[in-house]
Amino acid sequence: MTTATATPAADPAAHPRPGFGRLLLSEWTKIRTVRSTLWTLILLVVVDLGFTALLVGVTVAQWDNTNPADRASVVADPTGFILGSGFFLGQLTICVLGVLVIASEYSTGMIRASLLAVPKRLPVLWAKALVFGAVVFVLGVVVSFVSFFIGSALIGDKAQVSLSDEGVLRAVIGGGLYLAMLGLFALAIGAIVRHTAGGITGVIGFVLVLTPLATLLPGSIGDHVSAYLPSQAGQLIAKSTQGENDLLTPWQGYGVFALWTGVLLAIAAVLLKRRDA
Repeated sequence: MTTATATPAADPAAHPRPGFGRLLLSEWTKIRTVRSTLWTLILLVVVDLGFTALLVGVTVAQWDNTNPADRASVVADPTGFILGSGFFLGQLTICVLGVLVIASEYSTGMIRASLLAVPKRLPVLWAKALVFGAVVFVLGVVVSFVSFFIGSALIGDKAQVSLSDEGVLRAVIGGGLYLAMLGLFALAIGAIVRHTAGGITGVIGFVLVLTPLATLLPGSIGDHVSAYLPSQAGQLIAKSTQGENDLLTPWQGYGVFALWTGVLLAIAAVLLKRRDA
C-alpha cells in the first residue's frame, strides 16, 4: 500500500502567498519602472517649480501696481503664497498619477494577477497606498523646500521670510504632507471608480470645481461648506499662519482632509472585497 503525497500543484506550500514586504517591493518596482509614472513625477517638479518662479516673479515685478489688499496678503504669509503658487497646477499631476496608479491596472487587467496572488485583496490596496504615499511625500517635501528657496529669493525684501520664522518649517514640510494626502485621495477615487478618465474627472472636480461652486451658496453657508472641502482644508497645512478668513487651523484643515481620504479608502476597501476585478 502506497502513501499518497501531495503534488506541487495541490500543495499550498509549493506556491506561498507573498508577504506584505514582498507586496511593498512589488509596488515600489512598478513605480520606478513604469515610464508614465516617472514622467508624471518629473512633470510635478517642473510645473511646481516653474509656476513658483513665474507667479512670484510676476508679482514682484508688478508689486507697485498690485492691489494693496493683495500685497498685504502676501506680506502676512509669504510662505503660503510661495508654496501655493507652485501647487496651483502642480497638484494636478498628483491627482492624475494617484488615479493612474490603480485604475490603469484595471484597464490593462494586471489587477487580476495581483488579486490572484493575494486572495485577501486588501493588502494589495494598502501596499499601493503606503508606497505611493511615501514616494509622493518625499518628493513633495523636496519640491516644497526648493520652491520655498526660489520664491523667497525672488520676493526679496518685499516680504522677507526665513525657515526659522514661526510656522514656516512646518508649512514647507506641510507641502509634502498635502501632496501625499492628495495622492492617496486620488488613489482612493481611482480604486472606487476603476476607470482612468472617470477617476481623473472626479478628483479634479473635487479639487478645482467644488470650491468655487460652494462659495456661491448664500451667506456664511458657502464659507463653511468651502472650508471643509478636501483640498481647501488640506492646503492650510502649507500656510505658516492661520489666515484672517480661515475657519480652521492648519492642522485642523489637514485632519479634515485626512478624514475625507480615510473614508474614501474605506469605501474602496469594501468595494475591492465585494466586486469582481
